[in-house]
Amino acid sequence: MSQPVLIRASLPVAAVTALQMLLPAIAVGTSLWLVVALQGFPFDRMHRALAFVATALSVAIFQPPAQDSPSLGIQLTALALSVIWRWLLVLALLYGVGLATGFDDAFTRTTVLYWAVGAGLSVFVLQLVLLLWMRRIVMASANRRSAVIVGANVSSLSLADKLKRHPELCMEVVGFFDDRNAERLDPIGGFKLLGRLSELVVYVNRQRIDVIFVTLPIRHVQRVMTLLDDLRDSTASIYYVPDVFVFDLIQSRTGEIMGVPVVAMCETPFYGYRGVMKRMTDIAFTLAVMVVALPVMMFLTILIKLTSPGPVIFKQRRYGLDGEEIIVYKFRSMRVTEDGLSVTQATRDDGRVTPLGRFLRKYSLDELPQLFNVLQGRMSLVGPRPHAVAHNEMYRKLIKGYMVRHKVLPGITGLAQVSGCRGETAELEQMQARVLYDLDYLRHWSPSLDFKIIVMTAVQLFRNTKAY
Repeated sequence: MSQPVLIRASLPVAAVTALQMLLPAIAVGTSLWLVVALQGFPFDRMHRALAFVATALSVAIFQPPAQDSPSLGIQLTALALSVIWRWLLVLALLYGVGLATGFDDAFTRTTVLYWAVGAGLSVFVLQLVLLLWMRRIVMASANRRSAVIVGANVSSLSLADKLKRHPELCMEVVGFFDDRNAERLDPIGGFKLLGRLSELVVYVNRQRIDVIFVTLPIRHVQRVMTLLDDLRDSTASIYYVPDVFVFDLIQSRTGEIMGVPVVAMCETPFYGYRGVMKRMTDIAFTLAVMVVALPVMMFLTILIKLTSPGPVIFKQRRYGLDGEEIIVYKFRSMRVTEDGLSVTQATRDDGRVTPLGRFLRKYSLDELPQLFNVLQGRMSLVGPRPHAVAHNEMYRKLIKGYMVRHKVLPGITGLAQVSGCRGETAELEQMQARVLYDLDYLRHWSPSLDFKIIVMTAVQLFRNTKAY
């Protein structure tokens, strides 16, 4: 991790990332065609073969570097050098292929020279334009994150100053928390002293702070652990400066911000390009499933309308990413549509469930409309299952770490559901077990884990005994 920047505009970033992967290669092939056309030569079989090989090599060599968040600093010299050495590598490989196949003299020197210069310039311009585009997307107001810093010292002041001077990091420091009075503190660079540590949790929840940097000295480890416990009821990302490894961490990783070392102590697994990959997978898989699901959904819509009065789609408020309210869609399976301060969970032989609804719930067909929630970006295919707002407000007070599950998009299915924690949670221990699985998902997420959960969900649809 070079920068703890969370990209929320996933679709635009995904589009630019795809262009960064493909456009340089396309420019290489197009430049050759243009150079040949301007010289009045036919674009024959040999030219097409050269264009194909050069394009294939460029796809592999001009890939953007793998990193957690896009590099937004624009350094023309570094960009030019990167393009030059990569393009020279492509040309060297092409020359090697030409020597090996005996076609090294199949093209005029003028054509090769014009193409080498023209293609290199085209790739440089494209890379610069795409970098500027990416910078504009990531630095949009939607991606801006508010931050507070716990502890006023040399490291924290340096961090605050660098965040202020580098807007591409997308963080705005609101102020500091410290138990010392303002008179006892050194000047804090024009930043506000927001209060004492005991006031932090209330402020973070009330002001919906996105990021907390904890800069207390290591000798205050017990104090930091207490602070982390208190913050379990928030969805803020928490970083420690500098590194420690004595806590129960979620997606812990080390890094630095402009030379200042930090450790993510409680963070989403979908930072940077991980989030882009997750979102692209959700969209692709959902659209594929929709091909089969849409006719089924149309048929179920007719059945629900004919068999019981009321709306076809049941809409309920639930908590989504970062604890923000979302509207989740389901096929109505009950005679009631509860969404108030008190929501009663379905129980075995529940009289509120319609005969058709019992069938829908048994095979999870009532969840099919949530595919539209996935396309909207409110949910993911795999993640912690969202609960009704009334249940969230109750359990967040009873289960430590409950709100941390909202560091990711809620899912149609999740690790807890395929591990047996599905259905009614009549006892507190049942919900605690579900939350433990949700947090375990956050700690160990990988694309293969998502795939495993989807497969296990499909298998369990026909042998589940807890859906009623």
